[in-house]
Amino acid sequence: MFKSLFSAISKVSLVKQILVGLVLGLLVALYAPDLAGRVAILGNLFVGALKAVAPVLVFVLIMSAISGQKQGVQTNMKSIIYLYVLGTFSAALVAVVASFMYPVGLKLAASASDVTPPNGITDVLRTIAMNVVDNPVRALMNGNYIGILSWSILLGIALRHANDTTKEVIKSFSDAVSQVVRWVIQLAPLGIFGLVADSISQNGIGAMVGYAKLLVLLIGCMFFVALVINPLIVFVKTRENPYPLVFTCLRESGLYAFFTRSSAANIPVNMNLCKKLGLNPDTYSVSIPLGATINMAGAAVTISVLSLAAVNTLGITVDIWTALLLSILATIGACGASGVAGGSLLLIPMACALFGINNDVAMQVVGVGFIIGVLQDSAETALNSSTDVLFTAAADIASRKK
Repeated sequence: MFKSLFSAISKVSLVKQILVGLVLGLLVALYAPDLAGRVAILGNLFVGALKAVAPVLVFVLIMSAISGQKQGVQTNMKSIIYLYVLGTFSAALVAVVASFMYPVGLKLAASASDVTPPNGITDVLRTIAMNVVDNPVRALMNGNYIGILSWSILLGIALRHANDTTKEVIKSFSDAVSQVVRWVIQLAPLGIFGLVADSISQNGIGAMVGYAKLLVLLIGCMFFVALVINPLIVFVKTRENPYPLVFTCLRESGLYAFFTRSSAANIPVNMNLCKKLGLNPDTYSVSIPLGATINMAGAAVTISVLSLAAVNTLGITVDIWTALLLSILATIGACGASGVAGGSLLLIPMACALFGINNDVAMQVVGVGFIIGVLQDSAETALNSSTDVLFTAAADIASRKK
């Protein structure tokens, strides 16, 4: 009986299974809130499993890809990094322009607690540099993806001169970890069910009404970037209709990321999608974890919009050059945002400092960010993560036309 039921379920696409889990989670949250608290464990287990396996997956995949790479193989990494930076800066610029067109003020909340923002861009760059040289074991334990990337790249380069047997062992281990990831991803419908039920029952659908205007501006900017700016960048790169690829990435990557709210946790999902799209594994095994670290268009939108909301609240005048500088600062800061839920909010005080806003007020803006984080951070992560695959695929498609 269970075998036939499992066989029947497995024939339904994973996206459809997730949509069923989403609807069921919403129904449980609205009509059985006591049960919602109990099923929250399903969501926590799912996200926990993804976060646990992602660092190991990134480490072995990159090390295996680089060590086994043949000389002269095209990986398109320069092109992808260029797209990442261009996409993030464009998102910041869109957010700044939208904030001037539709200024939003804030009713400042109580200061957020238990967070330590960077004091400036120097702190962000210093943190990135220290993460690069972090202890590899500690980097794996703490999910420090910059450190994981640096060590896996170095070991991969060093192992390029190893014998074929050693390289085959590394590849086999990489394949085994990838299989574990596929098993975890199959549990996504149950995980989404638990996450939705818990989130809605805890916060309520009406919890965001007081900040509706701010949310509309934030999410509107992210939609514009996802559906206009990113497709335009992809069209310029590939010279073909970008929307089939855009919608595929949003559906099969953005949907997961929306609920997990973590670019790092979504790395295995993106790896799986890249494989499904037939992309070059030598490229995406590096570009996807790198994108989860530095490709942060959604974070750039959040930093820009909330900083300018604080500026509007305090009546500070901003000229066009300062606004442009904010776009650049938000781009650099977003690259330093951690790939976890709420990671971009801690960069807001850094951007506020550009306008002379003191840390106490800036931290109140961070507090507002946490209040609206249920929707803001979900939309931000969906944009960030889906764009990782989108730009990787665009570079791959463009390279095949040469």
